[in-house]
Amino acid sequence: MDWSTQTFAELRDIMVDQHVAARGIRDERVLNALRAVPREEFVPDMLREFAYEDSPLPIAEGQTISQPYIVALMIDALDLHGGENVLEIGAGSGYAAAVIAQIAAHVTAVERLETLAAQAAARLADLGIGNATIVHGDGTKGWPEHAPYDAIVVAAGGPAVPDALKAQLKIGGRLVIPVGTDPRVQELVRIVRRTRDHYVTEDIADVRFVPLIGAQGWAEPTPRDVAPGAGAPRPALSVADAIERYAEPFAALETCNLAPLVGRISDRRVVLIGEASHGTSEFYRLRARLTQHLIEERGFSFVAIEGDWPDAARIDHYVRHFDTPPTEWVAFARFPTWMWRNREVREFVDWLRLHNTERHAELRTAFYGLDLYSLYSSIRAILAYLDSVDPKTAAVARHRYGCLTPWQSDPAAYGRATLTGHYRKCEKDVLAILSDIIERRGNYMTHDGERYLDAVQNARLIANAERYYRTMYYGSRASWNLRDQHMFETLDTLLKFHGPHSKAVVWAHNSHVGDAAATEMSARGEHNLGRLAREAYGSDAVYSIGFGANTGTVAAASEWDGPREFKSLRPALDGSIEQDCHHFGSANFLLPLEDLRALGTHCTLNLPRLERAIGVIYQPQTELQSHYFEAVVPHQFDEYVWFDHSTAVEPIETHELEGLPDTYPFGL
Repeated sequence: MDWSTQTFAELRDIMVDQHVAARGIRDERVLNALRAVPREEFVPDMLREFAYEDSPLPIAEGQTISQPYIVALMIDALDLHGGENVLEIGAGSGYAAAVIAQIAAHVTAVERLETLAAQAAARLADLGIGNATIVHGDGTKGWPEHAPYDAIVVAAGGPAVPDALKAQLKIGGRLVIPVGTDPRVQELVRIVRRTRDHYVTEDIADVRFVPLIGAQGWAEPTPRDVAPGAGAPRPALSVADAIERYAEPFAALETCNLAPLVGRISDRRVVLIGEASHGTSEFYRLRARLTQHLIEERGFSFVAIEGDWPDAARIDHYVRHFDTPPTEWVAFARFPTWMWRNREVREFVDWLRLHNTERHAELRTAFYGLDLYSLYSSIRAILAYLDSVDPKTAAVARHRYGCLTPWQSDPAAYGRATLTGHYRKCEKDVLAILSDIIERRGNYMTHDGERYLDAVQNARLIANAERYYRTMYYGSRASWNLRDQHMFETLDTLLKFHGPHSKAVVWAHNSHVGDAAATEMSARGEHNLGRLAREAYGSDAVYSIGFGANTGTVAAASEWDGPREFKSLRPALDGSIEQDCHHFGSANFLLPLEDLRALGTHCTLNLPRLERAIGVIYQPQTELQSHYFEAVVPHQFDEYVWFDHSTAVEPIETHELEGLPDTYPFGL
């Protein structure tokens, strides 16, 4: 952004429009307050040109000014309407206090560092902001002199919510604070005081703040404080040595010898194959090659993907040669279309159909979806099924699903609506339909066991999706856990349906198939499909494979529901597993991790390192904050696959598929 040719006011408007309003902050009071406060006055002179980038910036005393979106998110969560008495903990530069002061009657901001407090007070005075007071003190104790408060916001992460702050909150007041047992990562929560002793907590988002230091927070660091393990003996095996010793290099994907990997998988029942992005061709193609080996040589029963159940059902009907009539809809046509609607997946699907051609129907390999985003398609599938087997129940289902009808085309809007409490009654209705179908299992199974499985799964998906869209507006941890729990329950249902000797290959992102307990996800209270599978089936029955890349291209969007772009990957960051792999001599390799895991801390690779994760959105301008997390890779995966240079997947368009059968799942 060329700030020299634009005024700061223009840049401020761009920031509010593109980085705040576009990401879901709708309260005009908050947006106008951000437009009114000159952020460039709150950052060091040498950083003024970056004042309106959506990123945190360093200020004095080793502290930071939070990124604009996070400031807006926290103030929005306070639900200010004007006239409130607000307490802020961690004044820092004074920027958030200045923004809050545009809405509230008065703001008291506590700062533990005296130099920062004095500078912030002088800055607010220079800007003529008279309804904000900066005080020096221990913020974990609040500021009783001006209590009680309508709202309290804390700009530092504590191990727990300080009792002093809860006590200084009015009945009906809101407290927004980052909390986490790991000082490096927290969950932003909102606490509402309902009565004298009753508080309701809602999760908002995963965040990273400086530690909340004080009597009811983290202890003051001392010069003697050192990083965990700093006094331990130097590990015997460095990361470079570990890769050198255990890596299995290969020149090209097509010639990679997968026999050793198939041998390591052995007789595992569940193989979880990941990807470090949802748009990298090499990840998809090697995953497909390995899956073909597992189906042909080890008799795997089905493939289950991080995709919607009804869309995957279209693929399943095609590859298993079901008698499927032409359909008016296309598989995987919603955002992000390129994730499964690409040439790489198409080639595997065509191979699987051919593979199944000569096999008896009961021995054909199936294809399923584990995800829960398909409210509209699932409702339609349920009603069509009930119309054919039980018209009376179909009529009841239409009435009950009517609660969700206004939101079928935009289920995320349902989540916003539930904040009012009016639409939470939908939960009872959709659960009742699931119960009805399960109770009638005996009658329905006589028609077609496969169709009954499809109906039950669609009903379960709708019930879980209703909860998911309702909880996603309360917090990332709750919605994340619900989604991965649903994927695991779907996987478990499929294994039971196919019998005790069935085996599954799962295709999903690294963040789902790796063990969450080996990553910073566990510090946030998150679990995932990989962790749940290991707990249910045992580590000896599960084999998980992660992927990584350094540079190249990736198919991704810049924002949710945005257009697909081909983006260039930034080189891996210092201290990341990706940089370690890049420094190895081979461009591509497989890295078995079981022996390395057994070395414990005698191998540096068993210590936390940064790891990159790109979903359907890639924001290279904030790569560290948006796409890196800490993980212990040998405990996260059983195998790691490396491509030093990667290419984007090739999306397919409908017009490219003219001439194919009407039942072809990717075309009209």
